[in-house]
Amino acid sequence: MKKLAIDYSEIQKAMEDLQREAFEYFLDTETGRVVILSVDIMKRAQDILEEFYDDDMYDYDEVEFDEIIEMPDWMEEEIELALRVLLLDRHRFVRIPEREQGNGYAAMKEFTQNLRHTDLKQQLITILNGKGAFRRFKDALDPYPKERKLWYGFNALANRKNIEQWLMGLGIKPELEKE
Repeated sequence: MKKLAIDYSEIQKAMEDLQREAFEYFLDTETGRVVILSVDIMKRAQDILEEFYDDDMYDYDEVEFDEIIEMPDWMEEEIELALRVLLLDRHRFVRIPEREQGNGYAAMKEFTQNLRHTDLKQQLITILNGKGAFRRFKDALDPYPKERKLWYGFNALANRKNIEQWLMGLGIKPELEKE
């Protein structure tokens, strides 16, 4: 099992972006760094690959295209990184998955079951049995700063366990968190 320093908070942020409308997130399995690429850059890189990529390029360490591709200077580094993620180093960069909603619901349910504040506990039980539980759960905690703080700590610990399981599935044993 490979040991790697991991920034749990960055991976958690990536996993909590459920829609992925603006960004894609990848874990660099050599450095532990989270690579964030805009969806637009990824689309541009995929378009370049579709237009200029030959199947025999897969066997090379570097890819040189037959034509010079016109793009703004500011975009060039991002496109090169996206091409590495998609083609050259695709085994090095692993897409960070979205957090499974079932995990979030299970965490809310467990937190609620262990809550000592009886009025809030009953309110949260009712919320968890209804539609739109995620938003309503957080809204219900707003007037209770102590319990809200407890929830965020509990949720972060639950997320950390899920992240560790995901990493272990990749053959990575997480070490101390990066600063």
